[in-house]
Amino acid sequence: MILFADTIQAEAVIFDFDGVIVDTEPLHYRAFQRVLEPHGFHFTWQEYVDTYIGFDDRDAFKEAFASLGRELDSILLQQLIAEKAAVFQDVIRDGVAAYPGVVDLINRLHTAGIPLAICSGALRSDILPILSLLEIGECFSVIVTADDVPASKPDPHCYRLTFDRLSALQQHPISKESTVVIEDTPAGISAALGAGLRVIAVTNSYPAEKLTTATQITTSLVELLEIQ
Repeated sequence: MILFADTIQAEAVIFDFDGVIVDTEPLHYRAFQRVLEPHGFHFTWQEYVDTYIGFDDRDAFKEAFASLGRELDSILLQQLIAEKAAVFQDVIRDGVAAYPGVVDLINRLHTAGIPLAICSGALRSDILPILSLLEIGECFSVIVTADDVPASKPDPHCYRLTFDRLSALQQHPISKESTVVIEDTPAGISAALGAGLRVIAVTNSYPAEKLTTATQITTSLVELLEIQ
């Protein structure tokens, strides 16, 4: 059991990935643009932030086509997802930066024996190379991605599944009340709360006034390094 900021106790921690561990949203935006522009789509960065952050690739493409009243069948959807995954691998070759404090926080929690998981709307193929690059992949005993669930956040199923898998690995049961999620989006917060988990929101992607439903809000994960 650890104590965050003298207020929130946690015996397990679940991290979102994009926007919490790494700043990959601009990279996803670039990849979506490269895939969608040949199909006649274009949206600004602000439109991406307002609408698409929090969606997995599947729902992002569905939303893009629906916004222009275009049909998107399952075959084309799978083609777009595969193409975007390939483009994303090309984009990350230029490098990915972890958010301040997050790698130290993950390593400290892992060293302290706190069970850790990732629950993300990204594809597993997007996540694993970056975890390897940051040398933190072995810290997480459970990783749930868009490959594992039928719907993206704010649907709470992803967090329910993550908690269930993480709990099943423990010798002693962990409770939802003492499991903390670290999120950066309103959709992610809603998903975690819907699964019965507590949430620390970090203002990496949205201002604090957009994250008020979280249990606690922090401006940087550096602030969480003062753990007991």
